[in-house]
Amino acid sequence: MKPRRGIEEFSISFLDVICCGFGAIVLLLMITKTVEPQIIEASTIELEGRLAALQEQIFEIRGETRILNRDLNAKHEQLSRFQERIAILRGLADAARASYQSLNTTTAANSEVTRELAIARQSLTIEQERLLGRQNNRVNDLIGGIPVDSEYIIFVIDTSGSMFGYAWERVLQEFQATLEIYPKVKGIQVMNDMGNYMFSRYVGEWIPDTPGRRKVIMDRMRTWNVFSNSSPVEGINRAIRTFYDKDKKISIYVFGDEFTGDSIEQVVDTVDKINRETNTGERLVRIHAVGFPVQFSRPRHLQVTGIRFATLMRELTHRNGGTFVGLDDFR
Repeated sequence: MKPRRGIEEFSISFLDVICCGFGAIVLLLMITKTVEPQIIEASTIELEGRLAALQEQIFEIRGETRILNRDLNAKHEQLSRFQERIAILRGLADAARASYQSLNTTTAANSEVTRELAIARQSLTIEQERLLGRQNNRVNDLIGGIPVDSEYIIFVIDTSGSMFGYAWERVLQEFQATLEIYPKVKGIQVMNDMGNYMFSRYVGEWIPDTPGRRKVIMDRMRTWNVFSNSSPVEGINRAIRTFYDKDKKISIYVFGDEFTGDSIEQVVDTVDKINRETNTGERLVRIHAVGFPVQFSRPRHLQVTGIRFATLMRELTHRNGGTFVGLDDFR
């Protein structure tokens, strides 16, 4: 039997080294594969956060863009309106310029016509004096039969429910028409048939006659609805007693639709005493009246107060140098 060969130590050590080397490589690969997914996951989370922030900024920018676009559209619309106004104003300016040029063109012709009219009027005046005499009074103080020679006018207006509720639009029309008869007076006063003043600051005083003040009076008239007993006696008496002046020509205008007092004769006598005749036979103030037929739209047995007002006003105006106008419609 042959003896066994002994194992070489060098060969065994070499194999151990090789195995350890391969084991280390495998270990490194395992470590590398374990750490790499963690790094990739962290990077992914960071990128997603940045993306979300960018998307939020985009949304904000889009919102601001919508607001800016809306404001821009509004500015465009405003600019269009301004441009339209400018075009209208330019058209008006062109029309005014053309009218002015036309007026300048006709000024000379109008001056010649005015001169000829003055000559004709002078000739007519001379002829009238020759035919009628120099003492003839050529001044016409009547408009529609109403004397309009007064320098001061007082309105005494029935503000009762029947007047304000049914005839007030017609009252405003007649009030305006009466003012137009007097283009310019020295003083105006307005009170209701109870003697209450329209403006407390002018109690006992004349309201200055200016275009602005007339407009204020008309505006106040539209809503002036104070208590009234449908009898003009108190207003007439207060107007005469407060404002009579021998150096002033004064007219009172009574607007009403009914008289609810006790006695027409008593009212006439009372007014005769306070509005007495002067040495020349004239009254201290003139009294005119306008009757609104509100009561005549009712059944006949309810028309008594309207008939009494017409009767009273006819007598008062006749005695006091004025005129009574009875309307046939209050609408």
